[in-house]
Amino acid sequence: MRLLILADTHLPQRARALPEQVWREVEAADVVFHAGDWVEAALLDELESRAKRLVGVYGNNDGEDLRSRLPEIARVELDGLRFAMIHETGGAKGRDRRCELGFPDTDVLVFGHSHIPWDTVTPRGLRLLNPGSPTDRRQQPFCTYQTAEIRDGQLAEVALTKLPSRR
Repeated sequence: MRLLILADTHLPQRARALPEQVWREVEAADVVFHAGDWVEAALLDELESRAKRLVGVYGNNDGEDLRSRLPEIARVELDGLRFAMIHETGGAKGRDRRCELGFPDTDVLVFGHSHIPWDTVTPRGLRLLNPGSPTDRRQQPFCTYQTAEIRDGQLAEVALTKLPSRR
């Protein structure tokens, strides 16, 4: 099962549209995750129509139109793996412990907000994934997203993809 992990798209504030490379990934993915800060519902509508399956949450920059359609926390089980997704997890210091306490029955926690790619495993074994942003790199050198595979109930081949500059 192929996964695409996105967050912090901020459309149309940071970009007019998702890069075509990301849309190709949407079409190739079995499940698309979006960890919030969509900003406008048009992207949610388009992802719902183009993705085979979409799992999304709202972020701090999302208004009532998105909050009425998306949860703050999403939970889904895929091939025996328990995923949770939330926009914010707080600062990097203490993140492992906070996430272990807040998501005790979770194997993989997807989050966004910082625009900083993240892929770590907590002492308990909780996998923490933040894809960065495909449209707003902030202080990062590249805009990014993540892909992954689920094989035999295991998360495999988690990859961070750096997008070319839009200039």
